[in-house]
Amino acid sequence: MFVGCAGAFDQRSQKTLQSLVKILNAAGVNYAILGKEETCTGDPARRVGNEYLYQMMAMQNVETLNAMSFKKVITSCPHCYNTIRNEYPQLGGEYEVVHHTEVIRDLLQTGKIKLENRLEQTITYHDSCYLGRHNDIYDAPREILSAIPGVKLTEMPRSRNKGFCCGAGGGRMWLDEHKPRVNQNRVEEASQTDAGLIGTACPFCSIMIDDGIKETGHEERLQTRDVAQLVADAMGDNGKA
Repeated sequence: MFVGCAGAFDQRSQKTLQSLVKILNAAGVNYAILGKEETCTGDPARRVGNEYLYQMMAMQNVETLNAMSFKKVITSCPHCYNTIRNEYPQLGGEYEVVHHTEVIRDLLQTGKIKLENRLEQTITYHDSCYLGRHNDIYDAPREILSAIPGVKLTEMPRSRNKGFCCGAGGGRMWLDEHKPRVNQNRVEEASQTDAGLIGTACPFCSIMIDDGIKETGHEERLQTRDVAQLVADAMGDNGKA
């Protein structure tokens, strides 16, 4: 499992990984992490134009991964997913890469985990640019949410391949934007639905949307959580099938 920078350093993203670990353990999945040998994929560096730094970081990961024996690379970050899956092959790193929503969807479909708790939530799902438009993964997150007892799924006007960016892509995560900010625009769109929760599957999106909720004053009406967190909640104490 590739932890990623957000999973390593951001407390909100760490909760997503903790939920994913609970799910994998319940399903009996054999996995490991690189620990201190993992470095940033280099995605942010490449997006802002520092190709040298990207190549340095990417080659370090490729050399580390090529020295190990494994079947798949699991990521919880679409930025990591896209970089390792689509860009590392140019540097000699060819791996089967899966996003955590694909893994969770498959575990549900094969009956390796079961969902016992009703969540009683109306949820609108925000499509990550790198997961959706870049890699055509639209159904897995929605299939997961639809499988959670008590969840009603509703769509924002701009969804799937017409989804609206959270504002973090292309290195804009670190840009001090002029108002109105992109994440505020997206939150306002979500607030026009009857959802009380915005589902995400990307740590960048989670951070941006969470901040957007606070900036637009929708804290009492909206919250955001990763799909993995919602599944872990619905699993109950262990979720073993």
